[in-house]
Amino acid sequence: MLGGHFVIDAVVHAFNLDEANFANVPHATAIRDVIYTVNNQTVPPGYGLPREAVFHDWSMDDTVGMLFNESDTDVAIYHATPIMAFKDGLSSAEKGADAIGRWPNRIIGAYASVDPMSASGGVEELDRQLDMFTPMGLKLYPNGWPGAEAVGWRMDDHKVAFPLFEAAAERGITHFAIHKSLPLGPVPTGNFFRPGDLEGAADHFPDLTFEIVHGGAAFVEETAWLIARFGNIWINLETLPTFLVTRPTVFAKLILGMMHVGGEAMLERMLWATGAMQGHPRLQLEAFSGFVFPEHLLEEYGLFGPLPQLTDMHRGMILGENAARLYGLDIDSLSRNIDSDEFSRDAGVPVASPYSTTSVANRVLQDA
Repeated sequence: MLGGHFVIDAVVHAFNLDEANFANVPHATAIRDVIYTVNNQTVPPGYGLPREAVFHDWSMDDTVGMLFNESDTDVAIYHATPIMAFKDGLSSAEKGADAIGRWPNRIIGAYASVDPMSASGGVEELDRQLDMFTPMGLKLYPNGWPGAEAVGWRMDDHKVAFPLFEAAAERGITHFAIHKSLPLGPVPTGNFFRPGDLEGAADHFPDLTFEIVHGGAAFVEETAWLIARFGNIWINLETLPTFLVTRPTVFAKLILGMMHVGGEAMLERMLWATGAMQGHPRLQLEAFSGFVFPEHLLEEYGLFGPLPQLTDMHRGMILGENAARLYGLDIDSLSRNIDSDEFSRDAGVPVASPYSTTSVANRVLQDA
């Protein structure tokens, strides 16, 4: 709990960043370097890690320790990733299945992940993962690696995307999370990383839900018009709380920018996500706990009128209530399920120090 609010982290990972996992060495190297730079070079003392400590095969034990021993996160959702510049996709479905089995009351579900550019359009891989667990949704990326080169695809493509959505829906999957905004290394982005192609998917499949992962990190105005027009498009905030830690005014402008058209109601479709283990969840949660918008920005960012200040009620929605509504979860039940588990703490007992319960505990950089 954070300030009395139940915290559902909508995206957590366990990346395999070991060089032995590289399938496309130039692309995997660049992606790994970006991950390190974004999450380790702008953190305060006690949160940074040297490159050699990050560049290994992370276990779910480490991710779970960071989330539940070292932060006020209550439960989390694992996202497998289909980034095939890495042999296992970077964050494997197998790790998600393992986590659900070991900590079902904490890792409350997982997203499957497939590459629509693969030979079967991703359906064979989806069925393989369905044999391991029942997915809460499907994680997608706007480019695939069917060969040596990255190839992009669009969410409104009737030949690539729509058959996959239909096949997933037939298997009971109705939530789709698509990585947008942040390029994956030195690959052509074209317009594949822009969010505009979601309007075709959202319009054609009104009963399905689409999350823009990293929503607002780029193309803010385009995103604002999308979520104002389509109620089945949500914002997954993964990576944005990283900006909040060191650039709170930038974070404020990104959130207000996404509220620019639709106003306060847009906060009801934003999901808290830290992307742990690639960023420490405690740092991001503490930065958000008392965050408010700079007053002078409220007048500037509303297209049809001034925008409201971020309140404690809004924080509660973003931290967990929105996710509970999206997935049909009961927060009281989730809370009871973790009340006396291995991670629960008595009132007043602080969380453990950053990384102290992980395999890199002795590698933390204490100097700025």
